Amino acid sequence: EMEAKYTRKMQALRDEMDLRRKTEIHELEERKNTQISELMGNHEGAFGAIKNYYNDITAKNLTLINLLKEQVEDLKKKEAVLEKEKADVLLQNKGLTEPLQEAQELVAELQKKLVHYYRDKEALMNSKAHLKITQKELKDLQWEHEVLEQRFKQVQAERDELYQKFTKAINEVQQKTGFKNLLLERKLQGLLSVLEQKEVELSEVVAASNLAPSALSMVSHKLEDVLSSKNATIQDLQLQLARVCKAHNDMLQTFEAKLTAFGIPLDNLGFQPLSFPFPGQ
Repeated sequence: EMEAKYTRKMQALRDEMDLRRKTEIHELEERKNTQISELMGNHEGAFGAIKNYYNDITAKNLTLINLLKEQVEDLKKKEAVLEKEKADVLLQNKGLTEPLQEAQELVAELQKKLVHYYRDKEALMNSKAHLKITQKELKDLQWEHEVLEQRFKQVQAERDELYQKFTKAINEVQQKTGFKNLLLERKLQGLLSVLEQKEVELSEVVAASNLAPSALSMVSHKLEDVLSSKNATIQDLQLQLARVCKAHNDMLQTFEAKLTAFGIPLDNLGFQPLSFPFPGQ
């Protein structure tokens, strides 16, 4: 009974389980069919969108290809034109090669001239600076020249004044010394004449008196004393004459040295200064 009971329960449970399984399977199939329908719908929409997208791309690509073909043809035409222009430019370049070479040589020469120009410009600036210094030195020299000219005029005036004074002094000294020398010479000649006369008179007196030798010796001694005194006087006069002549000659030498120092020729005096010889010369 229990086995039959449990067999019935087992069968009922199987039936229930089969029913549930069938129900679930049916629900699963419905859900699967629904999902399949949705997926198919989604896929068809996506396929249509993709188809439209690629159709648009294809159309655009075809349009672009056509446009690019046209551009390629235009570029080929332009390339042909450029090739022709290139050939023309090459011909022009061949024709311009020689002028270009000449222009390059001219540029090189001008660059050299430019270097010389900068060098000459710098030298000119240095010359201007040196010229300014030289002009300043010239002004200083001109000022010194004016000062020296004024001093030269002053020295000339002093020289002329000194020349006049020397001329006047030397004339006076020549007159004085000449007159004094003449007096001294006349005095000396007079004394010599007196001496000769006294000697003659003494001889006559001695011859006429017939004096004794002792008296004659005394008279001779006195006469010798007188003669010694006269000789001393003569020597003094000769010394005075020598001093005057030396002073005169020294003054002439000093005067000539001053004239030489001032650059005055000795011939400009207008007369020849006399230098007196010393006694005994």
